[in-house]
Amino acid sequence: MTYDPYSPKQPGDPYGQQQPYGQPGPYGQQPMYGYGYPPPPKSQTNAILALVLSLVGFATCGVTAIVGVIFGHIAMGKIKRGEEEGHGMALAGIIIGYVVIVGWLLVVALYIVAIVAAVNGGYR
Repeated sequence: MTYDPYSPKQPGDPYGQQQPYGQPGPYGQQPMYGYGYPPPPKSQTNAILALVLSLVGFATCGVTAIVGVIFGHIAMGKIKRGEEEGHGMALAGIIIGYVVIVGWLLVVALYIVAIVAAVNGGYR
């Protein structure tokens, strides 16, 4: 009797339920994916912090936007090294942070110009 791994099991099969070493099973060769569990998803903590702190910077006069930009640059460094994911969030945090900082600096400059104009006799 020759062994056919794809035929149904017969009552007198000498191999029983086991397949001989090196022979494919009844469902063909199974792919090898490595051992153990897949790696856990990489964190996005710094990228999330960058985006959230930059957005909160609208309400905090740009103070948290500065911290958001710092966290964004830290996240980008970790992303380049492959330690973290979230490139889009980190980039958005950096861009929004810089826009908020520049916006608040323009507001402060406008107030300073208005105060200087008022002190120097803007009302004659």
